[in-house]
Amino acid sequence: MTVHLLAGGGTAGHVNPLLAVADRLRERDATTEILILGTAEGLESRLVPQRGYELVTIPRLPMPRRPSAAALRFPDRLWRTVREVERLIDARRVEAVFGVGGYAAAPAYLAARRRRLPLAIHEANSIPGWANRLGARWTPYVGIAFRGTPLKGRGGVPATHVGLPLRPELERLTAPGARAAMRREAAAAFGLDPDRPVLLVTGGSSGARRINEQVVAALDAVLATGWQVLHASGGFRAAIGIERDGYRALEYLDRMDLALALADLALGRAGTGTVLELSALGIPAVFVPYPHGNGEQRRNASEAVAAGGALLVADEAFTAGWLRAELAPLLADPARRAVMASAIASVGVPDGTARTVGLLDAALSQRRARGA
Repeated sequence: MTVHLLAGGGTAGHVNPLLAVADRLRERDATTEILILGTAEGLESRLVPQRGYELVTIPRLPMPRRPSAAALRFPDRLWRTVREVERLIDARRVEAVFGVGGYAAAPAYLAARRRRLPLAIHEANSIPGWANRLGARWTPYVGIAFRGTPLKGRGGVPATHVGLPLRPELERLTAPGARAAMRREAAAAFGLDPDRPVLLVTGGSSGARRINEQVVAALDAVLATGWQVLHASGGFRAAIGIERDGYRALEYLDRMDLALALADLALGRAGTGTVLELSALGIPAVFVPYPHGNGEQRRNASEAVAAGGALLVADEAFTAGWLRAELAPLLADPARRAVMASAIASVGVPDGTARTVGLLDAALSQRRARGA
């Protein structure tokens, strides 16, 4: 029996890949013991127990960005947490550590280094976080989801492009014909017609109010093309109140696998999971990057856009007029959409889970070979 410590979390972009790796390890060997290290505040506090894994929580330790009293206290708090993780490693006889970044990752990486344990890291973002930049200094087994992510492992070894570990229900959709086979079930679940094309709009994330407003403003033009709209609006009231043939608005999509099985084109922000999941499934897209922050969403979408598999629209340019003038003709052009679907699939990675687990296996095998 192998004992793995999987560390990281905070957001769905961290937690979902972590759970995909955990699921694969457990599926491959039921005797494998998996501990997940996270924080009580992160999304992992809900998702990890739901998936049946043991969650061990440590204090949330944000990296101070400027001189302050918190910055002075940070080193002591960090090392106390690292020692706590070391005690966990010793007590549970952990043999390997895997991390995805986030608040819980840095203490795990430091503890793994101090205990000389095999370490593998996955970076899902196009701009790596500080925890993964730190941990990558101590291991050559570093995987990246985007080809252009600037991250190197120990000794300057380039990170390995592995794509995104997909949740099992989404990975199943990457098999040839899988999405088509689920289409009728998916359409019935959302009250839509399986024989008419579907535009999936994901406007429910923070800061996507503009997407919701403009889609609703141009809804007549979109429906006039014969397409249907499945709109995850995040509770946008103007959308929830609309009752139209071919339009279905939901506050959230609990069954994203069914939504993606049904989608012929997707429209939304360019978050890490969104871009990589659509690419892996070969679903063409229109990305409207979040206009604030460090520009990460624009970088996330760049490879799919450069390949011809997606359109990029700046937030300020995304208007009802744009939807009528640019989106409606795309919906009416199946040949163009087919080219886009092939193009976005060409940059997608359907087996990201296997590739990522392969890095962890390699780290563990090297340690065992040295021990032998």
